[in-house]
Amino acid sequence: MTHLDTTTAAGPSAIRDREGPGMLLMNEALARSRSREAEQAAREHAIARQLLAGRRWARLADFAARRAARAREGAAR
Repeated sequence: MTHLDTTTAAGPSAIRDREGPGMLLMNEALARSRSREAEQAAREHAIARQLLAGRRWARLADFAARRAARAREGAAR
């Protein structure tokens, strides 16, 4: 970086602000936002897994009920 870069129209304080506390707050806000997004994605994934597990158990219960009905029919003959 040359001396000309630090004496732009914004002035030398613009460089300090970009790297100072304001930037830290922005990075913290971005980190919090990403963390919230990750937590939301994890919640949605957990709900989807529960839904799929429920459907799987329902299919298994239907299969077991059909098999039990066939077994009862076979035993009655």
